[in-house]
Amino acid sequence: MKELREAIEKWGRAAGTNVVKVDMFLNHRLETELLFQMGKVLADYFREDHPTQVLTVESSGIALALTTAHFLGDIPVVFAKKSPTIVQSEDVVQAPVYSFTHKVNNMIRVDKHYLPIHSRVLIVDDFLADGQAATGLISLCTQLQCQAVGVGVGIEKGFQPGGKLLRERGIKLKSLAIVEKIEDGKIILAQDD
Repeated sequence: MKELREAIEKWGRAAGTNVVKVDMFLNHRLETELLFQMGKVLADYFREDHPTQVLTVESSGIALALTTAHFLGDIPVVFAKKSPTIVQSEDVVQAPVYSFTHKVNNMIRVDKHYLPIHSRVLIVDDFLADGQAATGLISLCTQLQCQAVGVGVGIEKGFQPGGKLLRERGIKLKSLAIVEKIEDGKIILAQDD
């Protein structure tokens, strides 16, 4: 996606050889016009799969999930929480997820009432690295007898195994930009399809 590539080139920074910092526009400070453009592209790509809900994990995937859901006809967005709360229902499903960015294990959870049985769920997240978040969200769908119709991500780190693992499992995946590698402190993007 041209606009996303331009934003990565303008604001993206490499931290070491495997961290892509795009918090200037994607997940700390939000460039709303870009996020709506990204959401439209993801919605157009998955429209024929007829999702009835968008699922993400808190918190940095929420903005892209929301804009995607908007362009899919303002369908509901559900986000899996990483921490239990005192008001949490006992009627939840859970899945373990290791966060590459934060280097911590999380147990993500969703209340069963938020994803009714047989929902057609589009999973959306800002990043795809090792595939842990996507795999955990797919697990939640499976536990709730929902169909994960696909995974849409803003940026895939192509040098990490997540994208390859999802594709090998037959999961429909759309990445709006793929980082091929980080070389000499520079983010190298793969060519668009």
